[in-house]
Amino acid sequence: MPYEVQGVVARGKGQEVSLETVIVPDPGPGEAVVDVQACGVCHTDLHYREGGISDDYPFLLGHEAAGVVEAVGPGVTEVEPGDFVILNWRAVCGQCRACLRGRPWYCFATHNAKQKMTLKDGTELSPALGIGAFLDKTIVAAGQCTKVSAEAPAQVAGLLGCGVMAGLGAAINTGGVTRGDSVAVIGCGGVGDAAILGSSLAGAARIIAVDVDDRKLEWAKEFGATHTVNSRENDPVEAIRDLTGGNGADVVVEAVGRPETYEQAFYARDLAGTVVLVGVPTPEMRIDLPLLDVFGRGGALKSSWYGDCLPSRDFPMLIDLFLQNRLPLDKFVSETIALDGVEEAFAKMHRGEVLRSVVVF
Repeated sequence: MPYEVQGVVARGKGQEVSLETVIVPDPGPGEAVVDVQACGVCHTDLHYREGGISDDYPFLLGHEAAGVVEAVGPGVTEVEPGDFVILNWRAVCGQCRACLRGRPWYCFATHNAKQKMTLKDGTELSPALGIGAFLDKTIVAAGQCTKVSAEAPAQVAGLLGCGVMAGLGAAINTGGVTRGDSVAVIGCGGVGDAAILGSSLAGAARIIAVDVDDRKLEWAKEFGATHTVNSRENDPVEAIRDLTGGNGADVVVEAVGRPETYEQAFYARDLAGTVVLVGVPTPEMRIDLPLLDVFGRGGALKSSWYGDCLPSRDFPMLIDLFLQNRLPLDKFVSETIALDGVEEAFAKMHRGEVLRSVVVF
């Protein structure tokens, strides 16, 4: 029997979100219904509300979530009712050319639940990143559920569902940060601070945090930044070079997603260094770089999809590190809120007052 729950819906570009009654169908083949326990308020949800990703309104927001599997459909073997899971938005297919080459984190045929959640009048909802978790229960593809230890608090575990995993993976998986490296991270919100934490975990010798907000720079120190640069007051390229013997950083993670900060990242890296774009741009943005500089500086210009993570490999490992007090994921949780607090959480995010607001059910 379908579930009738309350969810956070964005009906139009720039409109405040609203609480609406949502109909969640019973799981079909390959699907699972998850009883959501916590869901982080991610900047990507704000992108959806503002029309920065698509115009397929109305959107059911929320995607950075953890909870307990309530029911599964026919043919599901990955999880069973009662499993504590983190939701991921890249359920790998196992059959595409990336998967068959042993690179499933690049899967080109990721999938979501086939059935749609709807409003009471039958209007189909577009779930954010194929999840839609600002509601008590959601339906997803079973492959979007990754079982982890139930000892982890849901408000912490859910953060690996998007922003924190994106930042950790941008540094470790995409950027290949390793012991002794110099790293610069431009943009010290949740994703940027996760990249700083990942760089510290990997043994980077020098980690330079760059932001326009001194408050965020202080937060960055808590995650392992060894140096900070306020780019409103100082040229970040020159500052990063000064802090790396005049050379530039081995790896620069751009966690803002704007042309001007990407250009800073490009010129702040060492020769043969790596730039990782993990900040999400909007469709109209363009960059203009001299092709001779692209050639002459060598190295690699990479984008990081979800931190190039493989949920089945990375989520359980990172939760184990958290439970061993080796990965302070709980530091990302600025506040816990109720479902009706999402709009105010967007405002706090915009003002830079929080790393993560987390809806707890």
